[in-house]
Amino acid sequence: MVVCPAPPPPVPAVGPARARAVADPGRVPRHVHPTQDDPVVAALSEGVGGPVGPRAARSRWWSPTAVVLLLAALTFALGTLQKAPCASDAWADGQTRYSAMCYSDLPYLYTGRGFVEHEWPYSDDAGVRDRFEAMEYPVGISYWAWASSWATHAVVGFPDLAPRYATPADELFGQPEVAREVVLFTAVNAFGLALLTLGAAWFLTRANPGRPWDAAVFAASPTLALTGLINWDLLAVALVAAALWSWSRGRPLLTGVLLGLGTAAKLYPGLLLGPVLVLLVRARRWREAGLVVAGAAGAWLLANAPAYLTGPEAWGVFWGFNAERGADLGSVWTMVSQVGDVTFSAGTINLVSQGFLVVWCLGVAALGLLAPSPPRLAQLGLLVVVGFLLVNKVYSPQYVLWLLPLAALARPRWRDQVVWQAGEVFYFAVVWWYLGGYLRPGAAGEGEAYDAPVYWLGIVLRMLCELYLAAVVVRDVWRPDRDPVARTEPLTLPVRSQSTSTRSNDVVV
Repeated sequence: MVVCPAPPPPVPAVGPARARAVADPGRVPRHVHPTQDDPVVAALSEGVGGPVGPRAARSRWWSPTAVVLLLAALTFALGTLQKAPCASDAWADGQTRYSAMCYSDLPYLYTGRGFVEHEWPYSDDAGVRDRFEAMEYPVGISYWAWASSWATHAVVGFPDLAPRYATPADELFGQPEVAREVVLFTAVNAFGLALLTLGAAWFLTRANPGRPWDAAVFAASPTLALTGLINWDLLAVALVAAALWSWSRGRPLLTGVLLGLGTAAKLYPGLLLGPVLVLLVRARRWREAGLVVAGAAGAWLLANAPAYLTGPEAWGVFWGFNAERGADLGSVWTMVSQVGDVTFSAGTINLVSQGFLVVWCLGVAALGLLAPSPPRLAQLGLLVVVGFLLVNKVYSPQYVLWLLPLAALARPRWRDQVVWQAGEVFYFAVVWWYLGGYLRPGAAGEGEAYDAPVYWLGIVLRMLCELYLAAVVVRDVWRPDRDPVARTEPLTLPVRSQSTSTRSNDVVV
């Protein structure tokens, strides 16, 4: 008698992502839960039942992405609430903005740069330029602010601007109608920046498929709450987060486009082109390197074209302002000038800081090329941006946002994040104490510049905490066994090309 074997069970239908996992399980990382991966989170979880177990069921609604987005929304909402003391009097009380630490550039730029009259920031009209200063920001921020002013005017029913034209520009801020618009303009921007925050959080949850919880470092950051509404830096932050996601998906052209748009909003995303090229050179992906550069250059040129074509002189204000700017708030240059009672010219600062940054970036490039295994873009990107911030002419409190998405993916460990952000939060407080005069010695007169050792301590502590985070990342790059991401999921995804059969050409995300 011949016994026929039982037919094999039917194979369930799977989507493209699952099919790739079955075909090559080495390319798809296992899902990592923070209570099983991060010692701090594991210890804190003991109060609510301990780390998640192997039999834990997944919720249909409370996915990691949903939780991270909720955290980001709550964090930004708390940051908006933190600005309430200033909003209650339309930012008219100059001392409240420092005592309550609720300062924001947005209300003052609404009247100071002509948005109160919905003027195009790059208008070449002589009357407009005599009346209002040109924007000292890259074009992306100027476009965003101009669009926000249009939305503000639309909400209030497009007010009659004729009476404003007859009023001196420096007297507009205190008028009742304008005061209401100032608060509304800030609220409109808060709504838009909240959407950018959610977008950045979403991209970060998908930048590393096996570790969506790493994005919680960004979403629950106290520095995000404190500084998110100071200026429009979140526009560039969201584009950087999108670029990290695009890079993880093997899309070099899109990555270049996003970095180019980010550079059109804030210069620092352009620094990330260096780490991208280092990783592509290491992997000998010359075609993809060309795509990244072409995408970045093309996107930046297209973004700048409307501003340059309508007002080349106003467009050039940003570049001239930064070239001629001297030592400013929170920088190491300001601290050394006050401690040593010396004055640095803008040329000296430019020369020394640019020289330092070149040497620093060469060191980061050498690390990326010589490391035992390919580093991740977030790691090299964080190191480059830290080097830039250490010697920049100014360190406004919101500049911490530049590091947030990079830090979340480069070193997803809450202990190290708390150490770094504690220094940033202390600096945030010290800056407003200093500007408000609360650190003024008794002998110093009102309105006079004064020495403040606590202010210097805040600058030094902030720099030391940034260097600590950078040092931990350097150790992880040089010793991958200490890198939590490399230990838990050796993820390598190929940059899209005609052939992906050679594993040695993979680029680590």
